[in-house]
Amino acid sequence: MDTSPALLLLLALGFCCPGIHGQSLKIKVNSPKDITQLQKGQKLELECYTDGDRGAFWIRQDKSGTLHFIVFISSTSQAKFSGDQKTPSRFEAHKHSTIYSLVVKSFTPEDEGDYFCLINNNQMLYFSPGQPAFLPVITTVAPSTRGSTPKPGITEDLNLNAADPDSGTQEELNFFCHIFIWVPLAGACLLLLIALVVTIVLCRQIRRRRCRCKR
Repeated sequence: MDTSPALLLLLALGFCCPGIHGQSLKIKVNSPKDITQLQKGQKLELECYTDGDRGAFWIRQDKSGTLHFIVFISSTSQAKFSGDQKTPSRFEAHKHSTIYSLVVKSFTPEDEGDYFCLINNNQMLYFSPGQPAFLPVITTVAPSTRGSTPKPGITEDLNLNAADPDSGTQEELNFFCHIFIWVPLAGACLLLLIALVVTIVLCRQIRRRRCRCKR
């Protein structure tokens, strides 16, 4: 938005010199209830209530303190925007009775600041209280330098797949137990098999001898 040097000079004088603020006029800015929860792209409408029909200015003071002229709404409902724009894409302005409204069609970070309604009466400037309009601050949590806590499911999986030192010892004991059990058993089976073979051979020899004797 462009700024008018002459208007900014008057505004600076108005902020700096208390005498320039009249007390005979009442100016009130009405804002929506959810203005403290503005969202990007939201429509914002501000209303300036006055006790006269003299026309009104809308200005914005950004975070750095710079003043920006937005629009002048005359007593005949004619709106003159910054840069002589007749139909700006970002703002709307209209008048109903003694209420001068400013509409921000789609609120963006560039529209953040304090909004003032200004009336010039008998070469005196009258300011409304500033109406702050800011987007909510998004805070991010810095990542911790300490080891992050794993999720419960991941912890269980890691515990299931992790090597247990006691399990290796148990497997060795089982292996030795198998040796002590199966080796003697295999030896006993082998001895029985040998004894069976010897018995069969001896029995055959005895039968042959008996057969020869009978002849």
